[in-house]
Amino acid sequence: MSWINERSRAVSLASIQEQEVDLLVIGGGITGAGVALDAASRGLSVALLESQDLASGTSGFSSKLIHGGLRYLAKADVGVAWESALERRWLMEFIAPHLVRPLGYLVAEAKASPRWEFWAAGFGVLLADGMRRLSGLSGQYLPPPQRLTAAAAHRLAPEADPDRMRSALLYWDGQLEDDARLVIAVARTAAKHGAHVLTGLKAIAATDRTVTALDERTGGLLNLRAGAVVNATGVWAGQLEGSLDVLPSRGSHLVVAAERLGNPRAAWTAPVPGHFGRYVFALPQSNGQVYLGLTDELDRGADGHATAVPESDVEFLLETVNRTLAEPLLPTDVLGRFAGLRPLISKSGDGAPGQSADVSRRHVLLDLPGRPITIAGGKLTTYRKMAEDAVDSVLRRLGREASCVTRKLALVGAAPTAELAALGAPLRLVHRYGSEARLVESLSRVEPMLAEEVATGSGVTGAELFFGVVAEGASSVPDLLARRSRLAFVPELAAAGTERAGEVLDAANQWLAQRGSPGPDEGFGPEALAGSG
Repeated sequence: MSWINERSRAVSLASIQEQEVDLLVIGGGITGAGVALDAASRGLSVALLESQDLASGTSGFSSKLIHGGLRYLAKADVGVAWESALERRWLMEFIAPHLVRPLGYLVAEAKASPRWEFWAAGFGVLLADGMRRLSGLSGQYLPPPQRLTAAAAHRLAPEADPDRMRSALLYWDGQLEDDARLVIAVARTAAKHGAHVLTGLKAIAATDRTVTALDERTGGLLNLRAGAVVNATGVWAGQLEGSLDVLPSRGSHLVVAAERLGNPRAAWTAPVPGHFGRYVFALPQSNGQVYLGLTDELDRGADGHATAVPESDVEFLLETVNRTLAEPLLPTDVLGRFAGLRPLISKSGDGAPGQSADVSRRHVLLDLPGRPITIAGGKLTTYRKMAEDAVDSVLRRLGREASCVTRKLALVGAAPTAELAALGAPLRLVHRYGSEARLVESLSRVEPMLAEEVATGSGVTGAELFFGVVAEGASSVPDLLARRSRLAFVPELAAAGTERAGEVLDAANQWLAQRGSPGPDEGFGPEALAGSG
């Protein structure tokens, strides 16, 4: 069963203390969840340990993009670009078509810039589209690029100043509905294949076959054994593997109302002066917001779970984007801000202060005798390949053979576009839950509290939060506001929704206590919820 909740946690906790598993995975971000799924789908017994909540670190604070690596072509890193193009295909076509959609990007030919910059950018876009074709991803998913007049570009991005551009280039890439939802879907799919998914379990020490973990719920220590251990803890990887030098690079974003920017239908790029190939993006979201990002600054002292956005980043992002706008954004237009830490891996000469943008995005696999296998670096788009490499190493340690099957392994909720369109559920829910959208919607017809918005104007209902508790492992109000929804990105909405989120959490926990944790095929729905009293 794919559901994870407090009941499944208790069962899994008892099981891994009684019986050694083939693999213990440390870290509940996209990489750790990917490793757990890859291993479980190859037939290994697996337990995933996360100290806080799924996607509570870097994986929940990205730009929400599945991109084919255009920026890496600008740095002549063809290997990373090609790997990104391949992984984008698997995600869009097979793994998570409900969570990934095409997003158009506008690159302006600015009147104030030399023409060679635009033509160089255009050449890179053509190379990237060539990689898209070679990867096997058809134009049905990502159309080929095209050149637009300034007026046509203005219609797609109304606040982008047409008087500052000669023309524009429109190209297409992948956009995630929500990065946290991808992590949750991967973890739940791993659970469906038999993996134990345990949040609130912090690894404090590890060897090649053992993990000492602290149960954050009880304060008790657990000594766990496995055939192999994988360290997939992102920016914290160096705490378990001392030979690794992780460079935490801060990626800050600002949240702005889409209406303030004319409700753009495409993203647009604002070049960073003096840094060819580096841009600030204005990324329209499906929730009526636009994310402005991102920065790329070394920040060794930042909290990976709650990375602060300094005022200098706010000023940089606004100043860069405003160079392209007809009416500049003001600090008062910023509804919220968020940041994540990229776990970049230092090499000789890398990582001078403030220059993390120049560090490679290649991932690193360390398989050293007597130590956990460590998988680090990389980026969200290539998580599946990182997981495959890590599990290949696990199998070599175990002396076993099993082929990777995750390239075309659909996540929970994934379905063909035609099937999703025929669900008859609200489009917002389909984009977030895929084929489970009708199940989530059915909750709203049981109890008025679940039908209502958690915070007025947010679009998020109590039914979504209830589902987050009983099926997706949320165990606290912050889990619900920060990751099962994105209300925490706008402090005003989070404050308005806190009380209702607490009420839904209590109701869901009561329901679990009375019924246990049945799956959808065991009668979960309006009748089951009503029958719980």
